[in-house]
Amino acid sequence: MVDIDFRSRLSVLSRFLLNFAIMRVIDHINASQGRTAFSFEILPPLKGNDIERVYGIIDKLREFDPKYINITSHRSEEIYRENPDGTIVKRKVRKRPGSVAIASAIQNRYGITAVPHIICKGFTRDETEYALIDLNFLGVHDLLLLQGDAKGPDKSTDPSVVNLHATDLQTQVNDFNRGVYADGLTFEPNATPFSYGMACYPEKHEAAPNMESDLRYAKAKVDAGASYLVTQMFFDNAKYYAFVERARAAGINVPIIPGIKPIVNLSQLTVLPRVFRSDIPEEFACELRKCRTDEEAKEIGVEWCTAQCRDLMAHGVPSLHFYTLMATDSVKKVAKSIY
Repeated sequence: MVDIDFRSRLSVLSRFLLNFAIMRVIDHINASQGRTAFSFEILPPLKGNDIERVYGIIDKLREFDPKYINITSHRSEEIYRENPDGTIVKRKVRKRPGSVAIASAIQNRYGITAVPHIICKGFTRDETEYALIDLNFLGVHDLLLLQGDAKGPDKSTDPSVVNLHATDLQTQVNDFNRGVYADGLTFEPNATPFSYGMACYPEKHEAAPNMESDLRYAKAKVDAGASYLVTQMFFDNAKYYAFVERARAAGINVPIIPGIKPIVNLSQLTVLPRVFRSDIPEEFACELRKCRTDEEAKEIGVEWCTAQCRDLMAHGVPSLHFYTLMATDSVKKVAKSIY
């Protein structure tokens, strides 16, 4: 009979070896050796739902050998509720759990590199620091650093309290890697520093006055330590190729990972360009306008996305990163066709 202490030690050793074997995102990308890697992004489950919903998505896509899985992070939202006496009150609500625990659960269950999103909006510098401490303890050392959704309550505009921009967040992570807390106190740097990617925008960030300015910010991210960039979703490959060419001319030499999303319903023809500033080519838009049902639009979305991915792969992109919100089944169909 195996004693409990031995089993406990064996479990700890197994988890240590698993985390030791986890590769960084940039290492996966560099090791692709001419084969386009597959990765995807998922949302945490809504509050009250369990993680089995997340596992269900991963299980559907696991056969395509995902090299890493991103987990989005979400700020609190303001909602209005009516009290029994008829008065209206405003409350802050977190509709989804944080990405820290879910990233750890995914990495330990599947042995796949998990990449939690760390965002500025809705979080203080102290809260970010607590997340970094927890992630280091849990053996999760890859991040995607983002400004985050501007909609919602801001806790402060004081740069000593919150990170206003993704580059401010980047500075905090760099300081943490060097052994400097948010309050300036120092500690012995962790054995494994955080590695991270950041976002870029082939069709320009909504707040950028022009593409030249946007490229300058992207280069600043890379110069300060971003090991790769991942794009906002796009549907026109020509815009991605043009962006990469301009980025290389500007001295940005890290991998630029295309972010891909198959359209799954008719409303996205107008919603996605408005929300994400992503143009839909007229050829694609024309086919979508012919659709009478969401199911027809979903089929057209898979066809376009498949052709888009094949073209990107033919141009030698090191990785394709899929946004799976409402699109897991479509992503699976596309992946079956190209991998």
